Amino acid sequence: MLSSLEPGNEIGIEDQVQPKPRVLVVDDDSSLREFLEIFLAKEGYKVASVPNGEEAVKKVKNGKFSLVITDVRMPGMDGVELLKGLKALDPGLPVILITAFASLDAAVVAMKEGAYDYLTKPFSIEELRDVIENAISSRQDNNFRPAETEDKIYRLDQMVARSQAMLKIFQMIPRVASSPSSVLITGESGTGKELVARAIHNLGDRKEYPFVVVNCGGIPETLLESELFGHKKGAFTGADRDKAGLFATANNGTIFLDEIGELPMVLQVKLLRVVQQRSFIPIGGTSPIKVDCRIIAATNRNLEKEVMEGNFREDLYYRLNVIQLRMPPLRERADDIPLLVQYFLDRYAKRQGKSVQGISSFAMQALLQYPFPGNVRELENIIERSVALSTTSLILPESLYIAKHKHGDGFSGHDNEGASLKHELPPEGLDLDEFLGKIEKDLLLQALEKSGGRKTEAAKLLGVNFRSFRYRLSKYEIN
Repeated sequence: MLSSLEPGNEIGIEDQVQPKPRVLVVDDDSSLREFLEIFLAKEGYKVASVPNGEEAVKKVKNGKFSLVITDVRMPGMDGVELLKGLKALDPGLPVILITAFASLDAAVVAMKEGAYDYLTKPFSIEELRDVIENAISSRQDNNFRPAETEDKIYRLDQMVARSQAMLKIFQMIPRVASSPSSVLITGESGTGKELVARAIHNLGDRKEYPFVVVNCGGIPETLLESELFGHKKGAFTGADRDKAGLFATANNGTIFLDEIGELPMVLQVKLLRVVQQRSFIPIGGTSPIKVDCRIIAATNRNLEKEVMEGNFREDLYYRLNVIQLRMPPLRERADDIPLLVQYFLDRYAKRQGKSVQGISSFAMQALLQYPFPGNVRELENIIERSVALSTTSLILPESLYIAKHKHGDGFSGHDNEGASLKHELPPEGLDLDEFLGKIEKDLLLQALEKSGGRKTEAAKLLGVNFRSFRYRLSKYEIN
């Protein structure tokens, strides 16, 4: 799915301009059909409409559509039956259901059968436009972007993004790769620092030589010196042979010192010698060994602060920090989330042999609102788990596992200091899911009461967006 940098180009850019999407409207209500035809035409889509499911199946058999919008309750073949028929013809075709509260249960069942989303009557123009745009985009390029925009996906080495924050990183990497200077990559855990280091190596003149990764925080201090610089036979108990260190292994290539802030002070002195003199002495050795390798370091710590507190050598910091790249956290590049979600979804669906093809807009909204303390690594873990647990072709909100214990409700990122969450555990214990469900339902009802039944206002009171709020109402059958 990802392409490497082409020779002579700085960044691979993929334009997302598409032909006009075709939308099929299925409804026995002629007035609603006519309304949707006019609306969709004004939005720039090609529109076809039919009054029943049987004719819709014929249409899809004879032509390619980007989206189908269908009523749930129709004479003959209803919306759920039509959905199953359409998925048999075209598994990737997004289908949006239009339903009244009376048939909401059928819509929820249809979501589990692979429907993209549903709208409850009456719906607003903004809500309709939002759901349609997301569905169309999921069909075109799996990125939940409006179809009519000239959006771009930027690809570099093993990375893909669309955010301006990552574009700046992508633009820097080829320039950094052509320089022999040391590089310090900073950023929170899980932001992709190693991927950037690999890209610098792969795009530089050392790409034919080893790329060696050292996790400075993952190797015991007593072993780290031997791992880095090697040792001579008899240097210590158990050293029954000479061992070349990782710096020797990386000769002519690149050594990536991950979590450099974890390096003990005594080894910082030896590392400084390597950076300055390009040589080192193995444990038990007497003669220096010359080494020629590119040094890239990474840290999630504030090394300037560590220097001021005496935990990191100032001279080593300046030697490593010749060129600095700051990796933005995922919450600063939310534009990349839908793209990364689909990439990970495709990867793990294939790896696990699952037929999961997409993610519902409710689930996507939950991810877009989550602050991701673990960044891209956490997002990948969430999607891998969701694919493993999913029993449908679509990832639903209940398949997501978001670390709610880290950030309030895990969806909005809001601080809920004003809400009292202290509850006593009864001696006989309790059913936690049922207990939390009752609390959530009670808060939903309170929010509706305080807002006078206005769902948009109620959603704001709870710190969630309208789509997430609507999903929770349907979950607890609050009409």
